[in-house]
Amino acid sequence: MLKVGLTGSIAVGKSFVVEVFRELGCHVLDADKTAREVVAKGSDGLAEIVRAFGENVLTLGGELDRKRMAAIVFADAEKRTLLNSIVHPRVIAAQDEWISEREIADPNGIAIIDAALMIEAGGYRRFTKIIVVWCETAIQFDRLVKRDGLTPNEARARIAAQMPQEEKKSYSDFLIDTSGGFDDARRRTEEIFAELKKFC
Repeated sequence: MLKVGLTGSIAVGKSFVVEVFRELGCHVLDADKTAREVVAKGSDGLAEIVRAFGENVLTLGGELDRKRMAAIVFADAEKRTLLNSIVHPRVIAAQDEWISEREIADPNGIAIIDAALMIEAGGYRRFTKIIVVWCETAIQFDRLVKRDGLTPNEARARIAAQMPQEEKKSYSDFLIDTSGGFDDARRRTEEIFAELKKFC
């Protein structure tokens, strides 16, 4: 099975690209979904977060208050590192288990893990190929403000908290630029899929 890591900064269009790969027949796992599962209510991941950050990061229903958590960690690099040290090892373990299951079911398939912080967390080393999705910074900023309803300062802080796009691109085997819109991004994704099939 070909193991592919797909990454890119916030609001660059990763979700669209992932859906195209899924339509083309790839097995795809969204790291955000996995990250939610490893800190779900009742999990040891959530218990560790509460020990580190206190009860005030929980909703009244006892789940992680993701908005409150984001406000804390995007304003403080040390706290962000602490949260990542709790979440990332659990996410990577869950991803590895998922890949093993896919490999048994479809040994000649393509498994793609979609994770925004794959490079920062070091998880990218487990993959044969790395795809980096990116777009022009001004477009990224506009998308983020519109999508998440953030103020310009909040959007700038979230972008600044991640590895610069140019640095991320240097890790890639393949690049997908979504600046030109959906049709261009789809075309490029289909080209990369054809390339990936050669490695299966």
